[in-house]
Amino acid sequence: MEVPLVEVMAALPLIELKGVQRQYRMGGDTILALDGVSLRIERGEFVAVVGASGSGKSTLMNIIGCLDVPTAGTYALQGKDVRTLDDDALSTLRNREIGFIFQNFQLLPRASALKNVELPLVYRDVPVRERRELARRALERVGLGQRTAHKPSELSGGQRQRVSIARALVAAPSLLLADEPTGNLDTATGREILELFYELHAAGNTILLVTHEPAIAAACPRTVRLSDGRVTSDGPGSTAERAVAPALHGESHAKVEESVH
Repeated sequence: MEVPLVEVMAALPLIELKGVQRQYRMGGDTILALDGVSLRIERGEFVAVVGASGSGKSTLMNIIGCLDVPTAGTYALQGKDVRTLDDDALSTLRNREIGFIFQNFQLLPRASALKNVELPLVYRDVPVRERRELARRALERVGLGQRTAHKPSELSGGQRQRVSIARALVAAPSLLLADEPTGNLDTATGREILELFYELHAAGNTILLVTHEPAIAAACPRTVRLSDGRVTSDGPGSTAERAVAPALHGESHAKVEESVH
């Protein structure tokens, strides 16, 4: 009996990297940004990737986000090996499977919150009435149902990040890929955004959060640590259990830092 394709896809990990390397040429030197990274992320996981500047986390994010491809090794998203795809196929995969959330929000300054959230649906040629309704629902989901007509300059930093999250959600992607999503926010607002990620995770979204902040990473159910382009640790730990409660319920960033160290 033939197994339905839907069941076959569901059995595959959402993300699977095997021995991934990424080299860059700088002058006469070869820089090894990633050195044999293997990583598997299942649907519905909430994973933080943490590392200092130069650890390789930005390169890893670019590869997982289909913005770059490995020099060696394999990366499969939804069972598709990205190295076998041309630029058009990679662009389509990004648009359909990944919702990006950026540190600097990346919002169109002259467009309303609603029009910013609609943008991924424009690229999919979704009819105007449908995409506006979907964008409204996405903004309501992140608590901005009353801010649809506001431009980014009329919103706080936390509200702008919520618009960015709504934009990432609107096309129902397989993966939310967040790059330092609390990096430009104060501690209290960053805590609110982290709480929102937990709500989205509880609703079934797969989230990969890239950060340099140990306290933020420790508050996630699974933490992957990078150093010199290699995975040095991967998994939940007692630090995550200790940090998650204060990080989400009001203790200061400093106290969370203490719990990690």
